[in-house]
Formats: sequence, structure tokens, C-alpha cells
Amino acid sequence: MRSTIAMLVLAGSFCVTSAAVHAQAGGPGTPWRGAGPQPCFGIDDYATQCAAPARTIAIRAGKVFDSNSGRLVNERVIVIRGDRITDIGTPEQIKTPEDADVIDLSAATVLPGLIDAHTHMFNTPRPGMSRELSTLIAVQNVQADLRAGFTSIRDMSSHDNGYADVDIRNAIDKGLIDGPRAQVSTRGIRWGEPGYSLPSNPLGPAIVRDFEEARAAVRDQIEHGADWIKLFPGGAYSFAQDGTAEYVTTYPLPVLQTLVDETHKLGHKTACHVFGGDGLKYAIEAGCDTIEHAFGLNQELAQLMVQKGLYYDPTFQRYIEPYMDDNDEKNTGGKHRMSAIFAGAVKLAAKTQGMKIMMGSGADGATYVHGTQALDFEALVKRGGLTPSRALQAGTLINAEIMGVKDRVGSLDRGKFADVIAVAGDPLADITELKRVKFVMKGGKVIRDELTASP
Repeated sequence: MRSTIAMLVLAGSFCVTSAAVHAQAGGPGTPWRGAGPQPCFGIDDYATQCAAPARTIAIRAGKVFDSNSGRLVNERVIVIRGDRITDIGTPEQIKTPEDADVIDLSAATVLPGLIDAHTHMFNTPRPGMSRELSTLIAVQNVQADLRAGFTSIRDMSSHDNGYADVDIRNAIDKGLIDGPRAQVSTRGIRWGEPGYSLPSNPLGPAIVRDFEEARAAVRDQIEHGADWIKLFPGGAYSFAQDGTAEYVTTYPLPVLQTLVDETHKLGHKTACHVFGGDGLKYAIEAGCDTIEHAFGLNQELAQLMVQKGLYYDPTFQRYIEPYMDDNDEKNTGGKHRMSAIFAGAVKLAAKTQGMKIMMGSGADGATYVHGTQALDFEALVKRGGLTPSRALQAGTLINAEIMGVKDRVGSLDRGKFADVIAVAGDPLADITELKRVKFVMKGGKVIRDELTASP
């Protein structure tokens, strides 16, 4: 007899559940009485093969992008023990340990692992799609991100997949699957007019209609494992007859302020999806930690962001894609295009002294393929007015700073995770080199190597 909860081993009237067999074989901390040598124990406390012992690696880099200074430096040796960088310096400063495995990247440009601050590992499920299939696709997506050189991500809502992004994050952290280090925002929180009944979807965004529901939704999502709280102060846009862009505003400012304050009280941060208008003004006034998109950003609001210490995550490529122009062509007869307005906003932000611009892609499987996020570096440089150096800092140091992990990732420094990528050319001369990442290491583990591996 079989069930999904326990396996019964029958011998006459004798039966043993799988939990009992597990206990007899030896769980964590007890002598192993099962097959083969003493194993380790995984995320579910069941036996699994032990990880390989930590080893010493020395990377010989021809050039290194120093994200702290924004410059390329020549000839560095990076010494790695286990998952951390233990030393870095010139060949004259650093002696290669005798027991080190040497990785020769002397003909390449080495950079810290990239950080995408706005992904969606889960696609929105199609009708009839199982949770299991959605999860398998999410695993495929995060692995594509990792192979493209993104060793850390901030995931900005699970697209009607509930708290499954927490499971993916934890599985990566525990070594169950390969993927970028992830911070997640789970379901997100949307506004519902008081008295308006919406269909209940426990896997979709929480719908709040008043202050207490707002506070409760924040608490609930953090209790379920959210690192960030995703808010939606603004919705769609349209154009008036005279070409003026008009934006939908959702939360009243006092409700938005309550959401932000409750999140901060619990030691977390907010990310606000908003296009423009009052919604953008409210998001900045309320102190949303990161302002996402902001097509209608103007100089006054940009200055207020700087004063309040907020970060700007345009997700630029996502909203200058051809489908945006197609929609505007259909709706305005080609008279008005949001892509041009958005490009102006990003350029304005780039010229605003003190503005912290992030790199986030918005990759979601709908219009932006996971693993191609280097397109955003190119867009920031070629259409957004950032220098290649500043764009690279956006996708390394700046993102690490707002995510609160600057002590662990974002630059190649002693004590940080050994997250290392490499390209053949010079990304400061040609930002499109980031589309051709050929070497990826995360935490001392080589994920991809097209530079030194034998054919």
C-alpha cells in the first residue's frame, strides 16, 4: 500500500512507515545505518551526498573591473578559499598558494558577479498549468540568469505563484539547485476600493482596502519569508488628445504611507511599481526605498528622491521594447510614444547629481528572456546617458548597496563571496561585451567556463 505521506513496508501484520525507516537509518547527528558511507542531510533532513571539501583557487586575471572606483586595473591575482575571496592584489603583492588550483584568465576581463535588481523568476501561470510545472520553469529561469553572469537577483513578485519564490530562494541557499542568490518579494500588495469585492486568489497579490488590512498584509508576507514588500502606487498610462501622458494612481497617500512605515518598522524595504503622475509623487513622498520604472520622472521629483535617499530602478529595456511602440501606435495613431518619454526620464536621472541608478531588467518571460539581461546595460549606456562604468556600477555596487549586501557581493574584495565573471573583451570600451559572458563562478564554484576549459 502506498500514499504520498508514508511508505508502508508490509510483512504479514508488520509495517514500518518511511519516517520510522529514516529514524532507524540515522537522521542528522546520529550514526548512519543505511546504504553506503555516512551521508550529509539536506533541506528536508533526508540523506544526501556531502559537498566536496573546500579547495583553494587562484585566478590570474589580465584585467579586473574595480567596481569601487569604476576603473579597469591590470593584472590581478584573486585567491579563493571555499566560497570566499581571501586575497586579491597584483602578482607582486600576492603569492599563489602552492595547493591552489589555478584558473588562467590572463587574456580576459574579470568582473564581480552581476546583480539584476528586478527579475520575475516565475512566469504568470497559463490556465491549467500545475504549480509543479511553474516551479520547474522558474528553476530554468534562474539558472539562465546565473549562466549569463547574474550571481545575485532581487525578484519583484511571484506572478500568482504565492510564496513559491521563497522556496526557490531557500533551495538555492541550501545548495539544492544552482541559481543566483535571491531576495524575494512574494505576492505583492495591491489596492482595492473600500466595499469592492475582488475574487480571492491566495497565490496572487494581497488586496487591501484600509489601514489595518495594509499593515496585516505587510506582516503576513514578511512572516512568509518576503525580503522586500512590492507595492503598486501606479498602474496604466494613456495619452490625452494633446499628447499629455496620463497615469493611473492607486493607493491614497495615507494608505501608501502606512504600507511603507509598517515595512520599515519590521526592518524591511519597499519597492514601488509606478509610472508617473500622483502615484509617482506619492511613492517618493512616502519614502519607497526603490522607485521602479517612473516614466514621468521630472527634475523636481528626481531632486526629492536624492534628498530622501531613494534609489531609481528604471528597468529600462523592458519598457522600450517594440511592443510598447506597437501599443502606442494602435492607441494614438503613432502620434505619441511612451518609449521616448521614458528615455528622457532616464537621461534626466543620469544627469541629476547624487541620483543612485540601479540596474534591473524586469525579465519575466513575457517580453524579456531570462539570461539576456545584458541588454539593460546596453540600453542604459546607449539610450539612457550612463557611462559604461556607471552602468556596471549600477549592476554591481549600487544594487548590492540598496539590497543590504554590500559587505558580501558587488565588488571583488577580500572577505566577499567569490562571485566572479569574465568576458573576452573590454566592457568599458564596448558595453555589449556583457552579452558574451564566457566565465561564471558563484561562491567559488565554476558554473560556466568557455575561456579555459579544454574543447
